[in-house]
Amino acid sequence: MTEQAYLILLSLTPEPLHGYAVIQAVADLSDGATALGAGTLYGNLDRLAGAGLVEPSGEEVVDGRLRRYYRVTDDGRRAAEQETVRLRELAARAQRALDARGKPARPTSGRLAGGLA
Repeated sequence: MTEQAYLILLSLTPEPLHGYAVIQAVADLSDGATALGAGTLYGNLDRLAGAGLVEPSGEEVVDGRLRRYYRVTDDGRRAAEQETVRLRELAARAQRALDARGKPARPTSGRLAGGLA
């Protein structure tokens, strides 16, 4: 799952949102690191809808403009939860690798690797 798709799913988890509100929610969730354009947003929403992870949930006209709302499906919520677990596990492995980096290798005996002592 791409970071953008993941953030879109997360943004729709609390409540249905219209496109511009999704763009704002993704920016908030990512602390401004991810800025979605309209084309990127709607391309992702089409793919997520095709996969059954989001669905339209209504429309309204505001100031003469149509707002289409989307909501996450049960499958979408499960996919977001699974991706969260995957990312948490990846971050834990990354932290272990970073913690181990720079530490001298510990031989299992008094001999150095390769039989040199």
